[in-house]
Amino acid sequence: MRELRVGFLQQHNTADTKDNILRLGEGITDLAKRGAQLIVLQELHNTLYFCQTEDVDLFDLAETIPGPSTKLYCELAKKCGVVIVASLFEKRAPGLYHNTAVVIESNGEIVGKYRKMHIPDDPAYYEKFYFTPGDLGFHPIQTSVGKLGVLVCWDQWYPEAARLMAMQGAEMLIYPTAIGYADNDTPEEQQRQRMAWQTVMRGHAVANGLPVVAVNRVGFERLRVGEQGSGIPDPSGQTAGIQFWGTSFVAGPQGEIIYEASTDDEESIVVEMDMDRSEQVRRWWPFLRDRRIDAYGDITKRFID
Repeated sequence: MRELRVGFLQQHNTADTKDNILRLGEGITDLAKRGAQLIVLQELHNTLYFCQTEDVDLFDLAETIPGPSTKLYCELAKKCGVVIVASLFEKRAPGLYHNTAVVIESNGEIVGKYRKMHIPDDPAYYEKFYFTPGDLGFHPIQTSVGKLGVLVCWDQWYPEAARLMAMQGAEMLIYPTAIGYADNDTPEEQQRQRMAWQTVMRGHAVANGLPVVAVNRVGFERLRVGEQGSGIPDPSGQTAGIQFWGTSFVAGPQGEIIYEASTDDEESIVVEMDMDRSEQVRRWWPFLRDRRIDAYGDITKRFID
């Protein structure tokens, strides 16, 4: 059995960015001491989830790649001897910004990045204001622990993204995430959304015969005047902050839940995964063999009338 020990941090962020980063560093170091070889962080983990409002001052949170944060996480990766998947607000050029996942090798080198392709725009999730859609495509990143199919949050809902990663030899699908409840939804609707979020990714695991790692933030976050920007929460007035629902999880290649985190609490977890299992599952269920690629030409259309 080829075992991989995957660590993740499900963290509650505050307006104190330095403290957020300090806790992340301590968490990475601790996970490495506990045997993690690959460590996955949640989406935009350095700061509060700032997309709750549209505020030009919040572009000041972005940084270049390489830049200060990648320097820090590269140093941690090398010191701890682990592969890290980090998630940053990238300043590519003046007026051009991306939501970018960075993969750092255990020697401290950046070995690849993925710019979020699917960008949402919903009350309290005004990401189209901040992020240009990615232009690097869907390509897995080779590391010492395997070929990682790294995607980001809203990409979770798109089977095409997962499939393209699988078709290029990804050995695992990874989703840094920031998603939570709208307080104007009923408790029943909130739970339906949370379970749909998990179910669709478990479906990607099944359809592609690959394990999935999804790491979400947890706890209540609300931007206030003077906190990382001058804006007010959700200018639509529909929400008064976001209760992030946690539930970070690791699923196997048949969609089986290997570990599921709390909906309410921070967690620091190391999960042991059998990376040879995908080969066996794909022999039982040869979905890639049976694809009718001759009949899928219309999939590139927006809609079929």
